[in-house]
Amino acid sequence: MAVEVTSAAPRGAGMPVDWDLAAGTGARLVPAGPAVTPAQAATEVARLRDGARVSEQHVRALTGLGAGLPVPEADVVDRPDWIRSAVDGIAALLDDAPVPRPPDGLVGDAVGRVTRSAAGIQMGTLLAFLGSRVLGQYDPFGGPERAGRLLLVAPNVVAARQALDVDADDFALWVCLHEATHRLQFTAVPWLRDHFRTEVAAFAGGFDRSASGAVDRLPEIVKAVRRDPPRDGLALVEMFQGAEQRAVLDRLLALTTLLEGHAEHVMDAVGPAVVPTVATIRARFTTRRRGGSVLDRLLRTLLGVDAKIRQYEQGRVFVDHVVDQVGLSGLNAVWTAPETLPLRAEITDPDAWLRRVHA
Repeated sequence: MAVEVTSAAPRGAGMPVDWDLAAGTGARLVPAGPAVTPAQAATEVARLRDGARVSEQHVRALTGLGAGLPVPEADVVDRPDWIRSAVDGIAALLDDAPVPRPPDGLVGDAVGRVTRSAAGIQMGTLLAFLGSRVLGQYDPFGGPERAGRLLLVAPNVVAARQALDVDADDFALWVCLHEATHRLQFTAVPWLRDHFRTEVAAFAGGFDRSASGAVDRLPEIVKAVRRDPPRDGLALVEMFQGAEQRAVLDRLLALTTLLEGHAEHVMDAVGPAVVPTVATIRARFTTRRRGGSVLDRLLRTLLGVDAKIRQYEQGRVFVDHVVDQVGLSGLNAVWTAPETLPLRAEITDPDAWLRRVHA
């Protein structure tokens, strides 16, 4: 599959991860995409680039965001290049995270190398799994000078379209609507990018303090697990966190759920007017998103993909309700400042957000 990839800035060293090993491991492990001819590949690349341009204009017209901003070209990539780009973006995002370091000296150096290598292999394995499933992604921290880039993974779009048996042009535009919305969120809201980076750095920097506190609370945690087993991996993680890191996680979850729900709402609002077969695509894609083999569902649960699916659903319910009550212009108050973002409790109680922000 033809690709277009721009060079990334050097990877940071904020987190103890061998980023080069992560990228190499992921690229080696990810399975090959569907077989296509050069002509088919060229057609798909052109279709996705055009879909990215067209879809952002539709998103701007609906949301009222981003008027006058340029519309950069999307990068159409294959699976290994998506993995390499994801590694660059994650490294850039975590570059400033304050993390513990092993002690100086030969022992500390050896521990550091082992830790970085193990983390790199784990990261690469995770990205290899995701690399065969991600259709597109807006990376606010990727691309030249870390200005952000919209990535569309052509082999995965082709594979998904073939599995769903849907119209090629309609499906490409439908996928682009979601990712163009994410790009517009970060480009039209000037404070969002730095706010997100700061929150992620605060969350990553709290791991060491949370781990120390969890040791002291271990008997209490064990009793709680026996009494009320956590419903998923996220609930278990939260049990090991201190109050400070839980507060950061709450803000991050609320923000990412809002971003996904906003993109889902826009897809469904714009779709019927510009994607003739949107009802068929949405129905089949929703079924596919929740399906898969037992092994696939287990891996998705362990890697947090199922939690991501719940984010789509919860976020869309929040956005749909707010738009029903105050319209899209009223929803746009959410982008005023970090203080107007929904709290985690408000995601499942949108009337509480309306009372706080629109009172």
